[in-house]
Amino acid sequence: MQGSGSDAEVLLAPPRWAKRLAEAEVGIAFFDEISTAPPSVQAALLRVVLERTVGDLVLPETVAVVAAANPPDQAADGWDLSAPLANRFCHLDWPSDARRMAEGFAGGWGTPPVPVLPEGWEELVPIARSWVAGFVSVRPMLALAVPDDASSSGRAWPSPRSWDMAARLLAAARAAGVDELVASQLVRGAVGNGPGVEFLTWLEEADLPDPEAVLADPSSFRLPDRGDRAFAALTSIAAVVSARPTPERWAAAWKVFGSVSDKAPDAAATAARTLAKCRPAGAPVPPEVAAFAPLLRDAQLLA
Repeated sequence: MQGSGSDAEVLLAPPRWAKRLAEAEVGIAFFDEISTAPPSVQAALLRVVLERTVGDLVLPETVAVVAAANPPDQAADGWDLSAPLANRFCHLDWPSDARRMAEGFAGGWGTPPVPVLPEGWEELVPIARSWVAGFVSVRPMLALAVPDDASSSGRAWPSPRSWDMAARLLAAARAAGVDELVASQLVRGAVGNGPGVEFLTWLEEADLPDPEAVLADPSSFRLPDRGDRAFAALTSIAAVVSARPTPERWAAAWKVFGSVSDKAPDAAATAARTLAKCRPAGAPVPPEVAAFAPLLRDAQLLA
């Protein structure tokens, strides 16, 4: 406790390992055998895992939080992860493979290649989020589906938090050019096998246009027939402009929206709100905005 009287406050001293991580600025907080932690300890980990906060110390964003565990039935005094804690992780299984184990013992384990994220990879995150938005618009029950049993709730399951994690992981995987199997494992590890497979299948079948190619040539845009795919295509265009708004990109996006305002009014209206919020300074209002003027005025996005 510090101070006295009404000014007294309780300070939570961080452990030494947290101080070392904060001082190093880059590192991994690794929690081993996490399935041996009882519910009270798991509750204490929630802020550490999601907010990187230990006591009164906030760890840098460059510190990753990783955990490992045996299945609860194989751990000493094992516990299923609580649903809130499980929902904060991407779950990756590590099956035993006798052949690889034998090769490792005989010839050494080697160092696996680590994909490198290129500069600016996060520009793909809004696009991936728009894909998720399109998918949950047609599968709303998978936006949030908390499992009923303890075993399933201790694994990956879909929620707004884990869908956002899946979008970031998918964007990172696409930017790094990793194998599609790796991207699939990451998405399924975030939201669960069933929802993850459904989403990836929907995404493959949707055949959505590259939003950057559309901005380069707005006349090339062809609106998908299905509403969920139209929603994903239009919101992805607005998302990439929002991530890097220039007068030219902003005007090109409005040309696209103006051409489909009467064919997909709901999807175009949602994307138009996003686009209106990122108007570059000094950019003139193109004529295509007129189709959305009442909507944007009601949202106080247009004078």
